[in-house]
Amino acid sequence: MTAVVSGAGAPSVKSWLAEARATLALAWPMILTNLAQTAMTVTDVMMMGRLSPEALAAGTLGHNLYFLLLIFGLGLMVAASPMMASALGRKLHSLREVRRTARQGLWMAIAVSVPIWLILWQAETILLAMGQDPALAGIAASYVRALQWAVLPFYGYIVLRSFISALERPRWALAVAFFCVAFNVLANWCLMFGNLGFPALGVPGSGIATTLCSLLMFFGLTAVVSLDRNFRRYRLFGRFWRPDWPRFIALLKLGLPIAGILTFEVSIFNAAAFLMGLIGPVALAAHGIAIQIASVSFMVPMGLGQAATVRVGRAFGARDGTAVTRAGWTAFVMGVSFMAAMALLMLLAPRLLIGGFINLEAPGNQAVIKMAITFLALAALFQIADGAQAVASGMLRGLHDTTVPMIYAAIGYWGIGLPLGVVLAFQFGYGGVGIWLGLFIGLASVAVLLISRWLGRNRLVPFSA
Repeated sequence: MTAVVSGAGAPSVKSWLAEARATLALAWPMILTNLAQTAMTVTDVMMMGRLSPEALAAGTLGHNLYFLLLIFGLGLMVAASPMMASALGRKLHSLREVRRTARQGLWMAIAVSVPIWLILWQAETILLAMGQDPALAGIAASYVRALQWAVLPFYGYIVLRSFISALERPRWALAVAFFCVAFNVLANWCLMFGNLGFPALGVPGSGIATTLCSLLMFFGLTAVVSLDRNFRRYRLFGRFWRPDWPRFIALLKLGLPIAGILTFEVSIFNAAAFLMGLIGPVALAAHGIAIQIASVSFMVPMGLGQAATVRVGRAFGARDGTAVTRAGWTAFVMGVSFMAAMALLMLLAPRLLIGGFINLEAPGNQAVIKMAITFLALAALFQIADGAQAVASGMLRGLHDTTVPMIYAAIGYWGIGLPLGVVLAFQFGYGGVGIWLGLFIGLASVAVLLISRWLGRNRLVPFSA
């Protein structure tokens, strides 16, 4: 890794405030874009809950299997962001470098989508092999077979979003995403419940709606980068067929550890959902509600982590060590502070949050609601740890430091969190509570390891700050 030359002088209060403003200006469209993307999934879950608790449980199973594979490829796409940010840090108008990275990111999207499609087509077989209820597995598989075609356009959208974010102009992605949120609500309403003359397809209708949304998101950003004068000059799609194998391999080398980090993190939540399925439909439905609420709050530190990757990456490319430190810690403080506030909200108003997903007055829903309140209290417990690891991971990604954080994620999530959750849930009889305690301890372990890595970054990239 290339050494970073220290910036001159200690950073003043004014420079920290300027960094905070720059981080917020970059982060808030990213945060709202993340929220918009998550709102699509949350909408799906809310509407499945209106069908029945069984539909909600089956949808939770299907989405967890889909997302487990989706997130691996997402890590490969995300690698384009620090590569483009570093190129722009070295040279502000680095058209050729940025263009080639974006193109190879789109090539990567195609390459990884095909095997994911092949695996997801066997969703029912996979869920049955995991010991899931056959009736729920059948419904979940019908949902996944409609949903899986969203993978490729979604990856394409992520690459294009990384491109415009590296140029610090993320608002177009926000506009496209929010348009698609409204479309997703309408499409779910029509295709799930049979409104406006459409057939009532139930849970599979939600999968079709999400696929249509992903197509809209990709083609929307394609239009933006092709027509907006700030992006058009990069000619991202010109000679698209021409390979750049060294860059493709570089993207793969940087992206595989990122994919590993995201997969280890997300897969522990997927595993938790599958374990909830073994406990029972009530636990699974309650888990689906609580995890969606936690996912919404997570979008803020995730967006701040993405902004940290760009800000740290640009400072890293410019060989400015003081700016690296300032950019990282600014995003970190913002992310942890927000998650502390969300923890309080989950503890003080759980029924208000749960009411968006399930009818609080229906007698048949009371068992799910009671368990969801318990799970939400445990979700509040790990909010700060989750925010800390999300932003710290983005900070290190800006330094192109991804391999060791991947090992940390494997240790924390699968070496500590999941085994402990399984033991607490099934050996000590804590059930779903045990699984959520395992999630908390896993997240906290990874957060501590990543922060320690950032604190010792002088060993990786010599600079004083």
